[in-house]
Amino acid sequence: MKVLVVEDEIVLGEQIVAGLENNGWVAELSCDGIDALYRATSEPWDAIILDLGLPKLDGLTVLKGIRDENVTCPVIILSARNELTQRVEGLNAGAMII
Repeated sequence: MKVLVVEDEIVLGEQIVAGLENNGWVAELSCDGIDALYRATSEPWDAIILDLGLPKLDGLTVLKGIRDENVTCPVIILSARNELTQRVEGLNAGAMII
């Protein structure tokens, strides 16, 4: 499986990538919203792990852009944000919330 990890905290992102790779997955890290949107829509992915609090372009905007480009792979939102409205917005945009 090929997973795009989108996380602006580099150490955390690298830990997630390492954990996935240690379990046999191919994983790549993107650290800002513009890069994430470009990579998510220009390469095939089996899954995307997406933080909401990103520089340059926020995670919900990235998610909406991904879905607007008809990318249908699962998107898992992994975020410290816990507000109900943000969770609903993420689900409405086509994500899974963890």
